[in-house]
Formats: sequence, structure tokens, C-alpha cells
Amino acid sequence: MRNRQYGITLTGLIFGSVVLVLLALLAFNVIPAYVEYFTAVKTINAVAKDNPDSTPAEVRRAFELREAVDDIPSLKPSDLDITKEGGQNVISFAYRKEVPLFTNVGLYFDFKASTRGR
Repeated sequence: MRNRQYGITLTGLIFGSVVLVLLALLAFNVIPAYVEYFTAVKTINAVAKDNPDSTPAEVRRAFELREAVDDIPSLKPSDLDITKEGGQNVISFAYRKEVPLFTNVGLYFDFKASTRGR
């Protein structure tokens, strides 16, 4: 009776390691874009909550102050759309983030959010 061996070959180990490293590199490049987006959403929600009856200029200034601390380089105060609905400020934004991967390859992410329906 022959014993059957189970396991992974050296070729399989190398191939699996290369795939795992490529996925890790992709994650390291993509995760900061999403962290920035969720920080921007948190910031506009805080600004809308703290400044319910402010003018658009005051809202932009409040966002600018928070943006300087939270480090949101893809979104500027002039990119905010500020409207009034029911006596409350509704702040929204939309932007595109380019994440370069290597040489001529990159990813584009279109982000948008609004404080409507908080």
C-alpha cells in the first residue's frame, strides 16, 4: 500500500506568493483613497450638524478648518455644493480620485456623498 502525500509544490508556492503580494500592493494603494473618502463624509456631517443655519461661506470656512486637521487633499471647500432644505444646510460633494498602480496602469474612483437624509 502506497502512502499518498498531500501538500503544495514549490511552483504552486511561488505562484501563490506572487498573487498574494500583488493583492497586498493593490490593497495598500486603494485603502488610503477610501479612508480619505470616509473622512470627508464624517467631516461634512460634522460641519452640517455644527452649522445648521450658517451661510454657505461660513460652512465652507468651517469645512476648511476641519479639512486642514483631517487631511483631505482631494476635496477643497470650493468643491462643496451647499443648499438649504427645510431650514437646514445640505452639503454634498463629488470627486474623482486617481490611484496610480505602476507605470501606465492606475485606477479611478468616483466618490460622492451628501448630508441629505442623515
